[in-house]
Amino acid sequence: MKTFDQIFNEKLISIEEAVHLMKSDTDVIVAQCASEPQGCMSQFHLVKDQVTDVKVFSVLTLKAYDFYMKPEMKGHFELCSWFHAPGSRQALKAKTGTVTYVPNMLHRAAYDRLKVRKPHLFFGTCTPPDEKGFVSLSLGITYEKDILEQAEIVVLEVNKHLPRTLGDTHVHVSAVDFFVEYHQTPPTLPEPTPDEIAMQIGKHIAELVDDGSTLQLGIGEIPNACALSLKDKKNLGVHTEMLVDSMMELYEQGVITNSEKAFHKGKFICTFAMGSEKLYKWLDNNMAVEFLRGKYVNDPCVMKQNSKMVSINTCIMIDFTGQVASETIGIEQYSGTGGQADTAVGAIEGLDGMGKSIIACRSTARNGKISTIVPMLPQGSAVTLHRSHTDFVVTEWGSTRLTGRTVRERTKALIGIAHPDFREELTQQAQQLGYL
Repeated sequence: MKTFDQIFNEKLISIEEAVHLMKSDTDVIVAQCASEPQGCMSQFHLVKDQVTDVKVFSVLTLKAYDFYMKPEMKGHFELCSWFHAPGSRQALKAKTGTVTYVPNMLHRAAYDRLKVRKPHLFFGTCTPPDEKGFVSLSLGITYEKDILEQAEIVVLEVNKHLPRTLGDTHVHVSAVDFFVEYHQTPPTLPEPTPDEIAMQIGKHIAELVDDGSTLQLGIGEIPNACALSLKDKKNLGVHTEMLVDSMMELYEQGVITNSEKAFHKGKFICTFAMGSEKLYKWLDNNMAVEFLRGKYVNDPCVMKQNSKMVSINTCIMIDFTGQVASETIGIEQYSGTGGQADTAVGAIEGLDGMGKSIIACRSTARNGKISTIVPMLPQGSAVTLHRSHTDFVVTEWGSTRLTGRTVRERTKALIGIAHPDFREELTQQAQQLGYL
């Protein structure tokens, strides 16, 4: 009988051999964020002349890879992004014809695509196998494990520097077709330093968070400012799509204990993580953290079971009726829906009746030249969060709750937290529309 090491070694191939497994007119799905198989993806373009119409799916690509950045890749590769990043945005602006967007709710992203066709290849990352023959998918299983179980061919990029995370992350070597080795420091994401406006928004958000709340908190200036403002809270819990450094820090400070959660008590629940090297070391074999699939973590029916669930997200713009645009600027796709709608709906439908969804944004954009609170969204804008699901809205000028309010009441409330420089103009526009 073969040992697990023998099975692993027999499946070990080179990156060049792995990318040559690609075939024309197929779907290739790759792991996202810190789980991105960068060794393999950096060589996709080398098989350009052997393939046509290969669709590569990812929630978020960290690097600007040649397979979709170069115009000559048109017709050979297309990056189908569930959430745009700087590279894909750049390619879109350059009109390379190699990037498109996939409308989705994050908890359904994998299964919605599986309804279209089965993926030919899945490329992911993992730790080296343990003595029992199991690898850990490490920093993310948002959709990765679901796709791994459905793909015709599975290739995992082994990286000895990845943390061995716990939860539903483990896969036996027998369930993987091929392994390649690519050892690098996992991609990191430094925490931004919040400016004065972000800190003011964070303070307003913190006022809405009760002791014992369960948090969903993203990354960026405003979420980080919010975390800094939560230091006086007690017994917070975490049930989040993305686990970041600020959550680890609040845990170390005794603010997050997960002790008052309605379920998964005592545990951080997340579907992927990205942050600093310190975060990755902290996650290694950490019994306090469970990585579970995105279809579970982000399912509103699961999220609403949490006690005092608070979902904190950001947006680009919001109109008088409460429609939230978080992913487009007019017709320009800037990012993606992500899990915003998932977590917002889950929070406001909390079974204990105490859930809150918070949408935060700066009151102005473009160096103060335009208001982010507007009478109506620009033509072509995608509505990320339906106005019926918009609960609390926060700017640096305060917070207001829209749930249950009329359009007239919403309009007055939103103008009240708009930047003072625009309130008179917004009031006039509201009157012209018949909202006031």
